[in-house]
Amino acid sequence: MDLQITDHVVLVVGGTGLIGSAVADAARAEGATVVTAARGDGADLRLDGADDASVDAAVGRVIEQHGRIDALVVAAAPPAQSLDPAKQGDPAQVAAAVEGKAMTFLRIANAVIPTMRAAGYGRIVGLSGQNALITGNITGAVRNAALIIAAQSLADELAGTGVAVNVVNPGPVTASPKAEVAAGKPGESSPEQVAFAVLPLLSPRSAISAESIAVGHRVRGVVAL
Repeated sequence: MDLQITDHVVLVVGGTGLIGSAVADAARAEGATVVTAARGDGADLRLDGADDASVDAAVGRVIEQHGRIDALVVAAAPPAQSLDPAKQGDPAQVAAAVEGKAMTFLRIANAVIPTMRAAGYGRIVGLSGQNALITGNITGAVRNAALIIAAQSLADELAGTGVAVNVVNPGPVTASPKAEVAAGKPGESSPEQVAFAVLPLLSPRSAISAESIAVGHRVRGVVAL
């Protein structure tokens, strides 16, 4: 199937990470013009999602160089392994985690929305996680749930404008995902499988918006309506 994103300008924030780099590679393979951004080295642009000026400068540079941003993928967040499990319910850690994931997504999405609105077209995808559906880790659940709620609220605000907003929720991501899914746990997936879920959401052929899509088996034993 032709996704019709040839020559579309796709900004991938967190584009040097495990998932972001897979999304960037998949978009390039579809003929898109991909711009990667990250806080560290190796990306096309330096972008600190916690800094409004850095976000605005990076988005402005993409628009200056390419004239538009057709799609945004935000895969930037501190890895789950960097969160202290002994402080999973500590308000300071929870607040920092929400800032590092959900507010980063919201800040970058807000920066690209004006140019997408003006064009009457845009696709925004945030990477969250199935921890949003599981109790037992307040930090992981709240930071992921906050991103999903922010994205779905943006999608409602943008309904009818041609700009769609969605979230992709992987379970554990590994190069060699296991087929087994334990009760009360999500299924594993590879970075490429996550990218395979993201790419159709960037297509002008897609009418999906305000959705939260699991990759890997959705948490086994949990009904999500």
